Formats: sequence, C-alpha cells, structure tokens
Amino acid sequence: MPASLIIGACWGDEGKGKIIDYLSKTADYVVRFHGGNNAGHTVINRFGKFAMHLIPSGVFNKKTIAVVANGVVIDLEVLLDEIQMLKKAGIDVSQKLIISPRCHLIMPYHKVLDNLYEQAKGEKKTGTTGRGIGPVHADKVSYNGILVSDLLDTKLFKEKLRLQLNLKNTIIKALGAKPFSEKEILNAFFLLRKKIKPFIQEPYPLLHEALAKKRHVLFEGAQGTFLDNNWGTYPFVTASTTVSGGITHGAGVPASALSTVLGVTKAYTTRVGEGPFPTELLDKIGEKLRQTGNEFGATTGRPRRCGWFDAELVRFAKEINGLTHLAVTKLDILDTFPNIKICTGYTYYGKPIKYYQTDTPLLGKVKPVYKTMKGWLSSTKGITSFSQLPHPARIYLLELEKITRIPIAYISTGAKTDEIIKR
Repeated sequence: MPASLIIGACWGDEGKGKIIDYLSKTADYVVRFHGGNNAGHTVINRFGKFAMHLIPSGVFNKKTIAVVANGVVIDLEVLLDEIQMLKKAGIDVSQKLIISPRCHLIMPYHKVLDNLYEQAKGEKKTGTTGRGIGPVHADKVSYNGILVSDLLDTKLFKEKLRLQLNLKNTIIKALGAKPFSEKEILNAFFLLRKKIKPFIQEPYPLLHEALAKKRHVLFEGAQGTFLDNNWGTYPFVTASTTVSGGITHGAGVPASALSTVLGVTKAYTTRVGEGPFPTELLDKIGEKLRQTGNEFGATTGRPRRCGWFDAELVRFAKEINGLTHLAVTKLDILDTFPNIKICTGYTYYGKPIKYYQTDTPLLGKVKPVYKTMKGWLSSTKGITSFSQLPHPARIYLLELEKITRIPIAYISTGAKTDEIIKR
C-alpha cells in the first residue's frame, strides 16, 4: 500500500485515532493534512491513553515519521503540550516529527474572535469549538494569515502581526472585548519559536520520494465527511476540506496516489454541535447510547448527539471519497440493545430523497426509513475474530455491508488498539 487514507464517514468522532494507531504499525509516514486542534483522536495503547489533537496518531510506532502538513492550522501552545505529553509517556518525537513551514498559525486573536462571533449570533450560533479554526481559515483565504515560516523571520513576523492587530483590535473593541498587546504576543511567540524550530521542515520532497519508493504513507483525516466545508451540512461544518481530495490541497500529494481509502464509522451514528441529524434519538435509547458509549467530545467534552446507523450518509461518503473499505467501531456498545435499527434511506413527504438532493434545512425535515435488526444481547468486547462474534452481530455487520455496498475490513470491539477484528 504505497498510500492509504483513513477518513471519517460521518460527522467526525468515528474512532479514527484507534484505527490509525493500529494501521500505522506498517507505515513509514503518517500525515495530518487538514484541520487543527478542533479535532481529537483518542488512542489507548501500551503507552497509556492519549487525546491527540495535532500530532498524527501514528506517532506511537517506532519507525513511523509523523508529519503535520501544510493544510493543518497550528496552535503552537497546544502542539508543544502534546510533545510534552508524549515525552512524559516515553515517546521522544525529536527525530520523528515534521512540521510544514506552510502551516498557518492560530493567533490569540483568532480564538477570541471565534467566541465573540458565536456570542453575537445568539440563538443562531454555529456551535464551533472556540479554538479559532474558522477565523484562522478566514484569514488564510483573505490574505491575512501568518505562517510558520513567517515566525522564523523576526522582521516579517513583526510587520505582519502589527498589520493584523490594527485590523483585529478594531473588531475586538467593537464587539466589547479587550484589545491585544503587540509586545505580549511577540514575546510569547518568540519563546514558542525557539521550542518549535527544530521540527520545522518542508515535507513535500520526503513524501514524494517515499511514494516513488513504494513506502507506506498513511494520511490521517481529522474530521468527518459531513463536516466538509463544501459537501457537509453548511454552515454547521468545519473550515477545511475533509474529503479525500483534500490531500492534494493539504499535503501536496495527488489523490490518484491512494491505493486504499478506508472510511471509519461507528456501528451507530453521532454528531457534536448544531445542525440536522436525521437518525438522532431524543429518548432513553439515545441517552443509553451516549452513556454506554461515553459519547463526550475528546476536544471539548461536549455531549454527542446519538442515533441509529445512517447508511444514506455512508453511501454518499463512499461515492465522494472513493471509499474502498469500511472500519466499523464501537460494535460492543450495542451489546445490550434487544433491537437495533439501520437507516436505509430518507423520504420527504413520502418520496425517496438522497443526501445530495438536500440542503441543510431540508435535511432537517427528511424522515429516515428504518430496517430493524435483532440484537445479540451478549458481550463482543475484546473479540478479535469475526467467527467468534454472536450470530446476530455477524448478521448486523453483513447487513451494513449490503446496504452501504462497502466491504468491512476492520471491526472495533473495544477502546484499546488491539481490540479489533481484521477481516
């Protein structure tokens, strides 16, 4: 597998971190190519439990080089905290972490503006993480961004910061908040620069050389397909491109280089924040899924909304990403449910409708069409062989394959990396 991509097939939080940690055992490079520290990948392995936000989850494997490519926006304090967290766990990243100089920096004013904009929207808020992701991308596309490479040039960084503070402080004061001090930001970022400088390197030639030599390059998707800025439920989306073609924009690698595109989905569906969710369960079953599955965000701690598996979403994710296989996570969370439903499609006023035929308001009005499956009412936790699963669990998974028209390659039966079935 010269190049493979792990991508979320729903609204994020699908369990990609575990799958990436598992598959990166054979990877020479693991590459984050979009998003920022609004993403959270939980990994539980022999080193401990980790919430990864910027450093690729494959960093735990000895031979793997972790790359934060140009499409990632970076909060330097968060990045350094992760480096320290890993160091305390016995993982030295000094020779195995590369940061692209083309990454845009999340500045202190981005986070403040993120929260001020949300407050100003009131009941119409988008439900952002408050990490400054939207504002830093807005600066990126409006030619106001500050790059990692800019930080390496003292004079240039000062000039760019002064210009941006003239703009941003005007807005911040108008929205009733305290303006930023240029001196304080300069002092803080020059200290951060000293710590981060050893990791800064252009990864483009390394990745292309690795691909030419048929080495395994694993691309790590940060959020889910339906948080994509173009194809998701806009405006309840993220600021970056989350679909498979984003590796060209975010890492300088053509999508044609991919031999495998693995979509990750839970055995049910979840969503964090605002926006339509056709299979959402606003009842005791939904609450049971949340509590049993510990459905609280790795980044924000926000409770996730829970619902039945949505095959219409996953089929669209297959088409737009070119999914070759699925990884189904959290099968064990369904162990105590006597009946389990699968959404096979949507109707609108009694007529079938596809995801791509909707917009965000319309998706909130569709009716899911369900197929009810028999639960297995026995533990699947820790099972590592498909044949050892309870018969109804195998039937459920085979039905997911049939309805989504995607072969299931991996099934997660617990939170630990080795609690997995490879088919």
